[in-house]
Formats: sequence, C-alpha cells, structure tokens
Amino acid sequence: MKVRFAETDAQGIVHNSNYFIWFEVARVEYLERYAGGYQRLRNLGVEALVLETHVRYLQPAKFDDRLVVHARCLDVRGARFRYEYAIERDGELLADGWTTHATVDSATMRPTRVPEWLIEAIVSAEGAAPARPS
Repeated sequence: MKVRFAETDAQGIVHNSNYFIWFEVARVEYLERYAGGYQRLRNLGVEALVLETHVRYLQPAKFDDRLVVHARCLDVRGARFRYEYAIERDGELLADGWTTHATVDSATMRPTRVPEWLIEAIVSAEGAAPARPS
C-alpha cells in the first residue's frame, strides 16, 4: 500500500486509526486469495465479527511510504479465529498487531462454528493445522 496524504496528520505521520483499516484490507485480501472472498461467507449466511483489536506502533509511517501488510490466520477454535499482522517499509517492521473474530449466523447473529471449508482454506494457506480444542 502507498500511504495517502489523507491518512496522515499535520506532521505527515500516519494517524494511528489507519493501521486498523490496513489490517482489514489485508484480512479481506487474505480471504479473497485463499478462501474465495468474504462475500462467499456472507452468501452462505455467515458473518465474521471483530471481537478484539490490538496494534503495537514501533516506527512511524509517513506520507508517500510504500508499505507491505502481512496477515496470517491462526487459532481457529469453534466460532473464533485470530489474525496476526505485520506492517513493513523496506523490510523494517513499523507495526504489528492482531484481531480476534467470531463467526455468527447472519440471520440470528448467534455464534456458529467456523465453516469447515474455511478451516481447510486456512490450513492450506498457513501450511499447518490451526489450533483446535481436543
């Protein structure tokens, strides 16, 4: 991603709230690349809600920087899963963080297990089985 002027404050430094937007962009891209897209979940009557977010700022990103946002999905347990993120500029870690999510039935908004096809897509993308309860 390229940092846009609108994402910065008066000093040309990226406003902290944008990191969560970039996490979402990476998460949606992850689902598109490995699981047929977020809309596929929605079409099957499932929503993925954000439960928690965390970001750790290490170095400031600035206007016109070119950034790489890495995302990986892990800890799939019942209706929950977690993404971890790293944001880099020229190989330097600027920020990292995570988000936790829960899948719910879109009609009732009640928790529902992560669909098996999504678990399989995550396993394929990550190269190993995500943690599951015994």
